[in-house]
Amino acid sequence: MTDNHTPEHDMTPEEIQAVIDRILAKDTAQAATGARAVSDRGVSGRAQALSELDQEHSTFDGEQQDLAERRALRRVAGLSTELEDVTEVEYRQLRLERVVLAGLWTEGTLADAENSLRELAALAETAGSEVLDGIVQRRLKPDPGTFLGSGKAAELKDIVMATGADTVIVDGELAPSQRRGLEDIVKVKVIDRTALILDIFAQHAKSREGKAQVELAQLEYLLPRLRGWGESMSRQAGGRVGAAGGGIGSRGPGETKIELDRRRIRTRMAKLRREIAAMKPARETKRGNRRRNEVPSVAIAGYTNAGKSSLLNRLTDAGVLVENALFATLDPTVRKAETADGLGYTLADTVGFVRSLPTQLVEAFRSTLEEVADADLILHVVDVSHPDPEGQIAAVRQVLAEVDARKIPEIIVLNKADVADPFVVERLRQREPRNVVVSARTGAGIPELLAAISEAIPRPDVKLELLIPYQRGDLLSKLHDADAEILSLDHEESGTRATVKVREGLAAELEPFAVRA
Repeated sequence: MTDNHTPEHDMTPEEIQAVIDRILAKDTAQAATGARAVSDRGVSGRAQALSELDQEHSTFDGEQQDLAERRALRRVAGLSTELEDVTEVEYRQLRLERVVLAGLWTEGTLADAENSLRELAALAETAGSEVLDGIVQRRLKPDPGTFLGSGKAAELKDIVMATGADTVIVDGELAPSQRRGLEDIVKVKVIDRTALILDIFAQHAKSREGKAQVELAQLEYLLPRLRGWGESMSRQAGGRVGAAGGGIGSRGPGETKIELDRRRIRTRMAKLRREIAAMKPARETKRGNRRRNEVPSVAIAGYTNAGKSSLLNRLTDAGVLVENALFATLDPTVRKAETADGLGYTLADTVGFVRSLPTQLVEAFRSTLEEVADADLILHVVDVSHPDPEGQIAAVRQVLAEVDARKIPEIIVLNKADVADPFVVERLRQREPRNVVVSARTGAGIPELLAAISEAIPRPDVKLELLIPYQRGDLLSKLHDADAEILSLDHEESGTRATVKVREGLAAELEPFAVRA
């Protein structure tokens, strides 16, 4: 056997190590280049996200750090469950739920039905879904079996199969039997408008009170809709006899699994009601302090996504979360503000309303909505760029009536005027005589709104001329701190002479120091 290796083809250990070092150095350089590319891609993506935020928000909205947290798990369409790059672990994204919408046109015009379905699509997208298609069925009343009727339900099944949807959302409230009947036909999950709104509330609630209110509303919705399959929900610890039972130890009185679940839900609901009731005194104490100091309160109410939080930020620099989505705000925010002549008042941002707002939510959020019911003035914010602003106004006023707030003075704030049709703005101005046209994003009309608030809030109406001894500086301090108008102030030898306008409660305390004519 001959040896094919010649001395010049043999490599010394030092040469082998040099080749290995060159290979390792090349791999390291490629890895560094890839890392820089990934880093650059991440930086450019963050820059793009920041630029989007800049377009969506004004400088009055603050840094919006809560918004970045809410968008941390951004949903995207068509995302594979397999990770293509290890960097995807850090920036995990969720696949969008693919949904088909179904609505019923029982009254009004076709445009009204389409607007309602368009709003349902916006609700679905806010909840994290991709809307694929939608249908509207013309009926005098809902079908008791499938809501839509057997023919339209079969058509809906074909659409679900053609689009590959995994959920059907119905624009209405389904009875348990209707939901079950529709699911049996379309063979995918079916939810109604109420369940969709409750899901959005569950995603956006942040405060302890808000989370408790949402959970209570969800349980109230779930309780009559519990359902089971086969024997899984009819098993009993007892109650069966003979061979049909489970043998020794399983006979006797007992409750089925569905009865057990209902009892657990009722127990949990009772606990949540106690927790919400325990949180109520803290809110009432703050409200009582404002009443005692006779500070006027202004509540910002309106349809969801009308721009209430943006308006609060513009008026007070509150910096609360602003997002172009439905029900972005659930937890009320109260901020202090002042009129141009120094009269203090509070501004409260509240949860938005929507057509057919679930009764469970109105009841669960009643303590929050009391901010509106106890206000001295309501700023009713309306999105004038919406296709049906009159419908939104009617829906909001219906909820205000449910919380006994319809008799409170109201200013209609026609917001988003910078992107609205001028003819629509003029039409609403003719219909609502007490109005102000503004744009919370650009700041247009804000001075006029502040002047309208200053004119509308209750002002001190008892005029007094006082001579306050210097040793009673506490009274002078109270005049500055309280909700009073100081018209003139002069320091004399015997004390401070002041001409003021105060409310009746403070007038009684200052009466001993009044100067008689």
